[in-house]
Amino acid sequence: MPHFFDADVIAAVLRHMNGDHTDDNLLIARAFAEGSADVTASVMTGFDGDSGVWEITVDGEPSELRVPWPGGPITDRPAVRREVVALYDEACARLGVEPRPHA
Repeated sequence: MPHFFDADVIAAVLRHMNGDHTDDNLLIARAFAEGSADVTASVMTGFDGDSGVWEITVDGEPSELRVPWPGGPITDRPAVRREVVALYDEACARLGVEPRPHA
């Protein structure tokens, strides 16, 4: 059973990802989704202790993409950032994109 985060934690992370990291959402979707070259949109819609969740658009059709956290299950808010950064880094590696430095 995955860990479930409080609604305020989820809302804050989603606001940040969908406001400040729209390009990262698309990069993650293109790296991890089937038919990834055809992904035209990606919005993070949720997460739990096992994975992040995005609504992606492929060929004009929305679908859900669930990507497991690279480091395994998590249970606290700082781990969410760590795992999203790890997903971003893995997406860059898969796509041959130079990752930007992390603050």
